[in-house]
Amino acid sequence: MGPIAIPEPSAVADVIATDREFREFATFVHRQTGIALNETKRPLVCARLRKRLRYYGYVRLRQYHNHLTERDPEGDELVRMVNALTTNKTDFFREAHHFTLLRTELVARRTAGDGPRRLRVWSAGCSSGEEAYSIAFTVLAGLPDAADWDVRILASDIDTEMLARAERGVYPADRAASVPATLRERFFRRGRGASAGLVRVGPEAARLVTFRRINLRDESWPIRIAFDAIFCRNVLIYFDRALQQDVVGRLVDYLQPGGCLFLGHSESLLGMGTGLRPVGKTVYRKVPHGARA
Repeated sequence: MGPIAIPEPSAVADVIATDREFREFATFVHRQTGIALNETKRPLVCARLRKRLRYYGYVRLRQYHNHLTERDPEGDELVRMVNALTTNKTDFFREAHHFTLLRTELVARRTAGDGPRRLRVWSAGCSSGEEAYSIAFTVLAGLPDAADWDVRILASDIDTEMLARAERGVYPADRAASVPATLRERFFRRGRGASAGLVRVGPEAARLVTFRRINLRDESWPIRIAFDAIFCRNVLIYFDRALQQDVVGRLVDYLQPGGCLFLGHSESLLGMGTGLRPVGKTVYRKVPHGARA
């Protein structure tokens, strides 16, 4: 196979981006978000930012870059840029084996023990909310006396538009098709009239979930608790290796001893000294202090 041809700057989604302009912009994006953009992403970046440039009457990526660094003191346009660039592919019960393990390795063990009736889970990179609600459904279904438990699920993302959609908890009915029928009937409310064809997550599950914007690239996160489980799936793939290792290390710090970290199917901890032990496919348990990994 021959080399992949890179479109001429003027041919990329009508946004002019020279090699230098793109490299400097990619460096800026990495510094702000941790997302690593190589040259092959130039057409995608230009296509996704086309509307933002048009809004200001810009044609060059450099003009937009200058706007972000010099004329966006409150960071409003930076947020819109991040929203435009981020990928938001998700489904209810995506990678279903993770939710089976959540039920058997976490919920079932906790209900069988004598510890406090308290459960904390973080969906880091929750997109439009399907993952966080799938966690809520799984936990509630696994707790026969759920009303007696203190359950909280933190759902975070860097994309404010996705967070707003997630908090509404309203989806096309066909999006809920992957939810097991018994859970679908229990936890969704069907729309009527003008809302026909839509479903809303019911209050039993919705009350467990708190949505918050968190940038995993930031030096500190506004979190003061430790979690029994953290889902950070298909997020690390957008980071370079150094940032992956940094984020994983910090996620582990936020896990309770014996807590589980769930990663995406294409993500690996190979070569990282994490203090985690594999317990399933891309699922890792934090080794208690003094135990061997």
